[in-house]
Amino acid sequence: MPQLTIITITYNAEKYLGRTLQSVATAARLVPGVADSIEYILIDGASTDGTLQVAERYSLILNRIMSEPDRGLYDAMNKGLSLATGEYVWFLNAGDEVHDGQVLSRLLHAFESQADVYYSDALFVRTDGEAVGLRSEVTPHTLPKKIHWQDFALGMKISHQAFIVRRTIAPSYDITNLSADIDWEILCLKKSKKTEYLPFVLCRYLVGGLSTQQHHRSLKDRFKVLQKHFGLLPTVKNHLRIGWRGIQFLFYKRRQVEK
Repeated sequence: MPQLTIITITYNAEKYLGRTLQSVATAARLVPGVADSIEYILIDGASTDGTLQVAERYSLILNRIMSEPDRGLYDAMNKGLSLATGEYVWFLNAGDEVHDGQVLSRLLHAFESQADVYYSDALFVRTDGEAVGLRSEVTPHTLPKKIHWQDFALGMKISHQAFIVRRTIAPSYDITNLSADIDWEILCLKKSKKTEYLPFVLCRYLVGGLSTQQHHRSLKDRFKVLQKHFGLLPTVKNHLRIGWRGIQFLFYKRRQVEK
């Protein structure tokens, strides 16, 4: 059984998929015996552009390529989970990248502690590859060194691409909810007996995902997720806190720019 399964979801991602696959290939070259340690699965939603042609160029690192119609991102992610055989699973979607060439070797070494969940920060990048900054610095979401599911009361504390979980505790995603990634992380943390912070950045996160493109609905779906875990009245109060925190953060960033 491989130690890690990396799962990449694609749909008409010809423009950005190469950077994802190349980042994994570069990092994998530095890991001795990587063929036994890492499994890489690509789940494609029947792309009509050159996505599969790009994937074929990296067939040496991809253990499996599945391309068929799906019912959206989270349906595809569930397919990836069902095919994974690694001890841990890591979702790294088209356009996202392994942060640097040392990440996989450091990650495999970290697995020796046998935690159920590993997490770190993510570096936000634009489509041209320019770095925006760490998520914990450019958004109101700070990243504590010790985390519990209750810390998600004000929203998603950890970027999905910087969250690695033991496969045997990973639930299926709710394919009807655009904020299913928040729900999934909370459920994983509820099941986790040991959660460990990684003192290195796991990924470069391409800004502008599905929930960003459908922002209004994702906010409504986030409310549903948080209500499910924290109750109605606490969620209403917490959303007022989220709004106030956002305003404070904008003023803080403006002062930083003025300085």
